[in-house]
Amino acid sequence: MEYRDYYQILGVPRSASQADIKKAFRKLAREYHPDRNPGDKAAERKFKDANEANEVLSDPEKRKQYDMLGANWDQYQRAGGGRSGTDPFGPGGPFAGVNFGAGGRPNVRYEFHSTGDGSGFSDFFRMFFGGAEADAQSAQSAQSARGGRAGAAAGASGPSFEDILAGMGAIPDTESAGSPRTRTFSQAARGHAREEIEAPAELTLEEAFHGTTRLVEVEGKRYEVSIPRGIDTGGRIRLAGKGPRGRDVVVTVRVRPHEVYTRRGADLERELPVTLREALLGGQVPVTTLKGRILLTIPAGTQTGKTFRLTGQGMPKLKGEGAGDLYVKVRVVLPTTLDAEAKKAADRFLDLVHQPDPRATA
Repeated sequence: MEYRDYYQILGVPRSASQADIKKAFRKLAREYHPDRNPGDKAAERKFKDANEANEVLSDPEKRKQYDMLGANWDQYQRAGGGRSGTDPFGPGGPFAGVNFGAGGRPNVRYEFHSTGDGSGFSDFFRMFFGGAEADAQSAQSAQSARGGRAGAAAGASGPSFEDILAGMGAIPDTESAGSPRTRTFSQAARGHAREEIEAPAELTLEEAFHGTTRLVEVEGKRYEVSIPRGIDTGGRIRLAGKGPRGRDVVVTVRVRPHEVYTRRGADLERELPVTLREALLGGQVPVTTLKGRILLTIPAGTQTGKTFRLTGQGMPKLKGEGAGDLYVKVRVVLPTTLDAEAKKAADRFLDLVHQPDPRATA
C-alpha cells in the first residue's frame, strides 16, 4: 500500500482550512459523480479518491494523525488506527513505545507492500471503515472460494459504493422528497450503522433558493448546518457521527408555503395581475422573480389564464447544474368603479369592437 497524499487529491495546500477542504471536496464530488459520468472508470476512481481524502481531512482528529504520521499513516491504519477499542500506540501495539521527533514525526519508519490484487477500493479504505463493504467483500470472497452460486448472489445483493459512503458520512447524505435518488438504508445495507437523531429545520422559499445555515439543537448541543441551494421539503442533511455518543444527526427540512409562488419540484408558478389596458393593447409588465425583477412583454389581446414560461427563473436544481422555470399566469383585473362619463365612453368603445359571443360554443 503506497502513501496517498490526500491534500494533493483534493487540490488544497496542507494549511487549508476545513471550509477549503469542504469546498474542494464538493467540487470534485460534483465533477466526478457516477451519475454525471456513467461508465467512466477514471471518473469513478477520482470520485472514490476524493471521498476517501475528505473522510480523513474533514475530521480534525484523523487529519491530525494523518499529518503526524505521514508515510506511516497506511501502516497505522492497517494496525487498527481509528477503530474503536484499539490503540496501536498502546501496550502491545505495533507502534508502542514509538518516540516522535521534531515536527511530531516518528523516529522509526514502517513500510508495507500490497499484494497488487487490484481491488476496487484502496486497501486503506476497506481497512479504515470495515463495516458493510468489507464484510460484503469478505463474504463474497469466501463464497467464491467454495464455488457455487451463493458467491454471485452475495455480490449482487451487497450494498452499493455510494450507499456505504452515505451511511458512513463520507459524502453528504442530502436527500430531497420526490427525487429518484431518495432512498432508505436498511440496517443490513449500512453495516455498523449509527443510530439517527432527527432535528427539524424550517425555511422560507427564499432561503431554499439562495441556500442558508441553521442552528439546530440536539440534547443541549448546538450544530450549525449548511443548507444547500434548491433543497425542498423532505430534504435531509446528515451530520455523520457528530451527535451525542457518536450518533448521526439528520436535519429534516420543511420549506414553508409562499404567498406568491407555488413550487413544483424545481419549477415555480405565480399569478401576474395586469390591467385592462395592458391586456387589450399589450406592453411590458414588471415581474418579480426570486432572482430579481424582469420585464415581461404582454402581447395585445392577452386573455386571463394565458401562461408565460420564463426559462431558468425557477429554483436551483439540488443535483446537477441549472435551474427550473418560472410559469407566469396572467389575471386581467377590470376596473370596478366607473362614473357616468366613463360608462358612456366604455359603451361607445364596445360598440366599435366586434366580439363574438364567447358562450356560443359553451
